Amino acid sequence: MRTVLIFYLFLISSFSLAQSHKENRSTMYVTYGTTGANMRLFNEMLENKGLSPMRKGYTNLGLGYQTRYNDFILGFELYQNSGLGSNFNDYSIDYRTSRVLLNVGYALTEEGRFQFIHYMSIGSGFLNFQMLKEGPEQNMNEFLQNPQQGFILRDGNIHKGSRYFSGLLTEIGFQTSYDIPIPGREEVLEVMAKFGYAFSPFENSWELNGMQFSSTQSGAFIRAGVGISLPDHNFFYKDASLGIHLLTGFHFTKANEFNQVLIENGYEPFDQRPNNWGLKILGESKGWLYGVDVYNLALKGSAKENQSHTLNSVRLYANTGLKLFERKNLEFGGLAGIGYANLRYTILDKDKPDFPLLFEEPNYDGYVRKAGLMAKPEVYMAYSMPFNSNNVANLVFGIHAGYEAPLSRFRLNDIAMYKYMANPYLQFSIGIRP
Repeated sequence: MRTVLIFYLFLISSFSLAQSHKENRSTMYVTYGTTGANMRLFNEMLENKGLSPMRKGYTNLGLGYQTRYNDFILGFELYQNSGLGSNFNDYSIDYRTSRVLLNVGYALTEEGRFQFIHYMSIGSGFLNFQMLKEGPEQNMNEFLQNPQQGFILRDGNIHKGSRYFSGLLTEIGFQTSYDIPIPGREEVLEVMAKFGYAFSPFENSWELNGMQFSSTQSGAFIRAGVGISLPDHNFFYKDASLGIHLLTGFHFTKANEFNQVLIENGYEPFDQRPNNWGLKILGESKGWLYGVDVYNLALKGSAKENQSHTLNSVRLYANTGLKLFERKNLEFGGLAGIGYANLRYTILDKDKPDFPLLFEEPNYDGYVRKAGLMAKPEVYMAYSMPFNSNNVANLVFGIHAGYEAPLSRFRLNDIAMYKYMANPYLQFSIGIRP
């Protein structure tokens, strides 16, 4: 979450230096695209063994927020990147990366329907490289007695929690966008394209078990996206806003049933509540609220003497609601969200050898995963403080309370996890709202 804190510091400094309010635009968006990457060292190892190389490139799915003040651009992006998997005997070889990036840029066109922006990004990431065998359908007892399906290598392991992002990642790119009016609304639909180059600036920052994986974070990219934008010239007075907020708090749930199975099989239980960090993008237009939440619930611990384990769940919600009360700087509202959640249990061996021996003898780690739909009602109370007399933007403090309810069956093998996924929560937020 260091990148998020840097983002807020940039915003605060820019707002404090602002002398006038000329042009202002906020946008939230999603993008999808592809990045070229060549797993050079790993492919050389495969070639030496007479095997076919892994396919080049990986796909990008991103969520972003961007604000423009005159020609100055600040933004924040979260990306989930998935490699193009390959098969070897009964094993599936795949890699995934996640990134959080702060964008700083400059608009090369005047504020208007068409925009062309040059930007640079800096951030942190997570790498997951794995070679796993799909085993026969098992109950959890059988899995825990013999979990070795292959190997999983992780750096910046967000399965332990969002604060474990690591490494330094950068991008240099261009963004072009065009506004499409939405009938009956002052907001516009913004379609965009982004292209440039992503890379890891330090050569040895993504080395795992004697193998370099920097190429999983590098390559030329092209992405297309769509979003909701609030161009300032569409509003006669400030009756709309779109802000970004950092979330943390408490989810009142424990993995009691799952812990019982762990204990029965000689594993240490998870003895705490999941830690929680995330982001909320919340927009308002004439009392109507909309936005996106994404946060990561994680449990970690020692499983056995030479093993660790994690229980992780990422939640992504689309929200809508109403602002029910507003007076001076205090507001109160309600939201309803529907979204996606996954649930992932991992057992990692602490004593895996280096390559190429690990490739030849891969059975060390185990992994079980489930995904489904979630819903939640939420109420919130927020207090906003203007940065300066020009009221360019507000610093917003919020309290959010709600209840998460699974809409799908969440079972890890034969263990019902519905009670773990269904929980009340209390979150605290701090954010910027132009």
